[in-house]
Amino acid sequence: MAVNLFDSPSTPAEVSDAVNARILAVSEDRIAGFVEEPFAAIGTATELPEDVVIERLRAMLAAGVIRRIRQTLMATNLAPGALVAWRVAADNLDSAFNYMVKEDPFSGHVVIRSTDAETPGSVYRLWTTLKVPQGFSMERHCKFLAAKVGAEAFRIMPAKRLFALGVGHVRRRGMEPGSRSDEPGRVLDTNIVELSPLEWRVLTALKREFTVDEIAPSPWHARAAEAGVSIYEFNRIARSLSAREVIGRFSTFLEHVKPSAAGERVTRYNALFHWQVPVGREIEAGKEIGRHHILTHAYWREGGPEFANVNVMAVAHGTDKPLVLEHKAAIDRHLAEAGLPISYTNVFWGGRSEIKPSEISPMEYESWAKRVGLSETSTEQG
Repeated sequence: MAVNLFDSPSTPAEVSDAVNARILAVSEDRIAGFVEEPFAAIGTATELPEDVVIERLRAMLAAGVIRRIRQTLMATNLAPGALVAWRVAADNLDSAFNYMVKEDPFSGHVVIRSTDAETPGSVYRLWTTLKVPQGFSMERHCKFLAAKVGAEAFRIMPAKRLFALGVGHVRRRGMEPGSRSDEPGRVLDTNIVELSPLEWRVLTALKREFTVDEIAPSPWHARAAEAGVSIYEFNRIARSLSAREVIGRFSTFLEHVKPSAAGERVTRYNALFHWQVPVGREIEAGKEIGRHHILTHAYWREGGPEFANVNVMAVAHGTDKPLVLEHKAAIDRHLAEAGLPISYTNVFWGGRSEIKPSEISPMEYESWAKRVGLSETSTEQG
């Protein structure tokens, strides 16, 4: 049965609590695809009763330790996406950051980054992830944003392949540098999947973030009603979307940069690693890099001349900067041992950041474009 958080005001909400850490080690990125009873599935994996899982997740979400709970999507399969680096004058950096966070629903991760020394691309301080729904132009979207925030230049870097995708900050705590799987990283394509209007309706209800009160057994019944279909039809469509790799995982997202009310941080350093590997060997290198457990993301992206022609990138988090660099050094050594020379490498460190899901609905894009004055002449159909 559902748990009323307010009946348990003393429920621990910190990540350091042993039961919470046990739950988060699974709930961050271990519930893959669509699951009809996600909280029960977390309970099974952690060997905890479902009502305990629900009580703890409600407490952590209410306290802001967890920033959101939602069914994630493989958004790269639903809308063309890219990592975008923006060259913005120092005086405009904070206002540009705020605009991307508050005014552009299609920008997701918004991060101000820096390097330890002046390097190719170090003048590009503002970084965002961007999804522009099918039928609209990413280039024109970026030009519109650049005019709004006063960006002097931008570099769009679509992911050609993905090699690692998962969060698991709690699970990665204390991980030894060089820890990696016996198998190469999985190669995920970024092909766009076409959805019917009914599938979009179910997907829209499926992906909405959970409120505290919605964390309860059988959470999809209310979402099925929201989509105007039976729970049977909702589950059938959700399973189909999962089989087509449109759906990612059911996940809890920690507030991993800002400290909690008790001053606890899940992680402190967010590092974006860059490598230039031989042209034609990007997938081979990505599979070797993707073995490493510390990485939350790894992908083939073309940095171009602005970033010394790097072509493989990855993200790692940690609470200790020297340890993050040790993880990077271990990956570099592994690439050398695998016969993959690195012509250039760099690390961009994350500072101020906000993370939100990117909107991917074509209908929402049309509405937003009209609202901000991005007329039909500023979009490209097809």
